Amino acid sequence: MTDTLECPPGFRPDQLEGFRIGVTSDRRSADLIDALARRGAQVLHAPTLRMANAVSDDPVIADTRAIIEARPHVLLATTAYGVRRWFEVADAAGLGEDLVDALADTAILVRGPKARGGIRAAGLNDVGMSAEETTESLIDEVLAKYPTGLTVAVQLHGFLNPWQLDRLHDAHARVLTVEPYRWIETDDADDRVDRLIDATCSGGLDAITFTSAPAVHALFSAAEARGRHDDLIDAMCGPVVAAAVGPVTAAPLAAAGITPIQPERYRMGALIRLVCEHLESTRIIRLETRHGPLALRGSVVDVDDRRVALAPVALTILRTLVQARGSVVARDRLAASLPGTTDPHALEVALSRLRQTIGVPGLIATVVKRGYRIDV
Repeated sequence: MTDTLECPPGFRPDQLEGFRIGVTSDRRSADLIDALARRGAQVLHAPTLRMANAVSDDPVIADTRAIIEARPHVLLATTAYGVRRWFEVADAAGLGEDLVDALADTAILVRGPKARGGIRAAGLNDVGMSAEETTESLIDEVLAKYPTGLTVAVQLHGFLNPWQLDRLHDAHARVLTVEPYRWIETDDADDRVDRLIDATCSGGLDAITFTSAPAVHALFSAAEARGRHDDLIDAMCGPVVAAAVGPVTAAPLAAAGITPIQPERYRMGALIRLVCEHLESTRIIRLETRHGPLALRGSVVDVDDRRVALAPVALTILRTLVQARGSVVARDRLAASLPGTTDPHALEVALSRLRQTIGVPGLIATVVKRGYRIDV
């Protein structure tokens, strides 16, 4: 089964206009970025980890020889990319046919449909799929359905809690692993993660997408190293939507107290549709005013039959006023929301620019000696 990114019914090129979305994935990030951008989103790409093949294929070849020799009773295939790369390395080393032959009578269990596709592309068939499309549930199935004392092989996917392998070691005579690829941290010279953290903490993003648990852990670690961990968590518990492709990816977010959105089908296309629907249904602030309807969506405001882009400071001020829904917002509160200063004069300048940008006289009313409000 393939995961297509075709436009769903109702696709609109302005569907995400005004919204700013962070993308943390490395592999297949171009597909995700393109899909979001075609819907009008501004995308900040900051891969927190890179999927990397080994400098040398020697360890993969050595593990492959061991698996061929052992002819395992059970194989756990976890990712399509990992399966494909494993067989590519085996073919290049002249071991491809021997590997297929060694696995011909093996009970192959796959983590999900894409891993199943990788196995079938190699000319093999699986006997079942994990119930939850996770490696943990795949191991649960082996422990529940197969007798102890077997030889079990596992295609690792770059991130697996060692305790999960310990469960197999405790039950079976021999557990072999092969790791066709691994996750590595991005280069120190790459400042995109810094910019992602800053944008998240300062209100410069509306959502962040995650397609792997390692990417979540890496972002948390990077924020902690920069002294921004608590700020990052607070942002994703508040104005910034965390979107995870499935429960495995969502787990470290939930452990940090964040409630991510996730699609029912653990596919990238479903994730994109969910982000569109969620932002459109929950993150557009609408308000009827004396000057007509107003809608604040991400970094743009629909007002007076126009769509106006807002600078970060103007956006912060307008969002605070709109959320008050016509109630007066004190000067001190508005000034405190300005980045880097609480100077009342800076607030006056920012408000003047906001009024000019919106171009609707009287929409933002001054309440003498109290503050400001939207004229509803």
